[in-house]
Parts: sequence; structure tokens; C-alpha cells
Amino acid sequence: MSLKSTIFAAVSAVTFALPAFAGSEITIGDAYARASGMNAMSGAAFMHIMNMGDEGDRLVSASSDIAKVVELHTHIETEGGVMQMRRVDDGFAVAAGEAHILARGGDHVMFMGLNMPMEHGMTFSVTLVFEKAGEVVVEITVDLERKPMEGGMEHGDHKMEGMDHGDHTMEGGTMTMDSGN
Repeated sequence: MSLKSTIFAAVSAVTFALPAFAGSEITIGDAYARASGMNAMSGAAFMHIMNMGDEGDRLVSASSDIAKVVELHTHIETEGGVMQMRRVDDGFAVAAGEAHILARGGDHVMFMGLNMPMEHGMTFSVTLVFEKAGEVVVEITVDLERKPMEGGMEHGDHKMEGMDHGDHTMEGGTMTMDSGN
């Protein structure tokens, strides 16, 4: 096993609590959802997607019974400096050996026309569809108390719960680790 593979295995073991797997390639972890309130008509889910395979993949769609419409979304800064949420038609690329983070204020799964309120602590299923890995069903817990940077990773300084992972960078929701190889 190469040093890069060893690092990714260690990162996924520490970072991802109760992950979902698609074969041995795609790992989903730290999945949670939020809505702005009990009467909200929309909500969003966030998670870490790690591609531990040798080939890139792409999250192309998502579905769930919790909402009438489920789409992949991102935030884009306009020329005036205003952040706007937009649907992403071509999905999110997850390069081989990298993680793509769906986080508040960035890429996320959007639920519109909720069929039921998102109550704190409830869980629901979301089916993520990848170009190569196919369908991955993830159980997502609603966490209305989580702060934007809480979870298995602190996005501000890119540390993962007590581990020193060497050089890694974060760009556009994608984390890349360099093992020096």
C-alpha cells in the first residue's frame, strides 16, 4: 500500500463516522442536514465525499422522499459580491484520491418542497448517484444545532480531528493531500 493510500485510509477512519460505501471507491461521511426552521419549505444536506479509487468520479444527482425536488447546488459570488445559490447541472467531480466537501456556504444537496418538517435528530435516506460508482444510499441525520464549521473537519485551517496529515490544500470544496510521493 502506498503512503498516499495509507494516509487516505487513516483520514477516512478518523474523519468519517458511520460512512456509507460504494464498493471500495466512494466513501460518504459526516452527513447531516439542516432546515432554517420547523415551517421551512426547503433544507440542505452536507457531507464529505472521498474517492479512494484510482479513477475520478462525479456525483451527478440525488433523490429522497423528504422533498418534492432534490438538486445539487452551490453558492456563487456575483460581480457585486453577493452570494447566490445555484443549481449545478453537471454535478460535482471527485478526483481519484481526493475528497469533495459539501458544506454550508458551498456545494450541497438541496431539498425543495419538503414533504415533512426537518426535526432535530430525525434521520432520512438520500440516494446519491455517481457516474461510475452508481447509487449510494446515505442515512442523514437532521442536526439543527450544528454550527457551520463543526464536524469531523475544521474547514478554516483544514485540520482533521487530532491528526497531522502533512501537506494538504482545499480549493473549491476539494481537499487534496500530498504524501510527498
